[in-house]
Amino acid sequence: MLPPLANTLFDPDATPCPAVARHLDFVDYAAEVPVHTHRKGQLIIALYGAVICRAENDIWIVPPDCAVWIPGGVPHSAKATWNAHLNYLFIEPGAVALPERCCTLAISSLIKELVARLTREGVEYPPESHPARLTRVTLDELATMPQQKLSLPVSSHPKIRAMADALVSQPDDRSTFKAWAKRLALSERSLARLMLRETGLTFGRWRQQLQLIIALRELASGVSVQNVAANLGYESVNAFITMFKKNHGQYTRTLFCRTENKRTLNRYLATSGFPRNQR
Repeated sequence: MLPPLANTLFDPDATPCPAVARHLDFVDYAAEVPVHTHRKGQLIIALYGAVICRAENDIWIVPPDCAVWIPGGVPHSAKATWNAHLNYLFIEPGAVALPERCCTLAISSLIKELVARLTREGVEYPPESHPARLTRVTLDELATMPQQKLSLPVSSHPKIRAMADALVSQPDDRSTFKAWAKRLALSERSLARLMLRETGLTFGRWRQQLQLIIALRELASGVSVQNVAANLGYESVNAFITMFKKNHGQYTRTLFCRTENKRTLNRYLATSGFPRNQR
């Protein structure tokens, strides 16, 4: 059992301010917060490391340059990696026009800096104070940020949930679709229909999306690309990088930031035909 997140004593709904920010560091341990809810919506920004959230029968990843938005009143849980540095922004309902459903938002450097500045302010401030003006600018800018597709539909169906839990705990499991159907006591046709109905994805696309989310989490935490590829059951690093670039190429340069990961990526790009100036 992981220790609880350090902000459990902080109640974001206790302040009448339109938004309040908090900063959390997890230098020596991973941590999690169980399912909970609050009136204010929550924006989760990972400055380093990663966070995986569960909400609305989906799994959400918070990689660099993105944030997960959880509207107020939505039950959710979160698990942070051992080296995560996080900023939270709690937003009063109606303070800004953000999506009514959970989503991942691409965020600008300006948003990062504004939220970081707000973490140094108190939880209450007068309406025309400097923190209040900073908050208005932050919310105005936040409303322009585009959405990203960085979630995994899980569903509340017990068979889909069981499969998701098993693959999250053992992502290198390369069992075939036929093997999973047998394990879940379903015919292949029944499992295929169930997957499409509950998640909107085929089994192969769903498992690949799960692996992408796990890869984003591990790479953001500084794990070497060789270890990530092995942990996901890939026979070669090149096969993993090809899959990753095809689906989330915009994060490649950001996440392959450790020295050994840069060398691996550059060797791959030299022989793959991908332009070396891509992110």
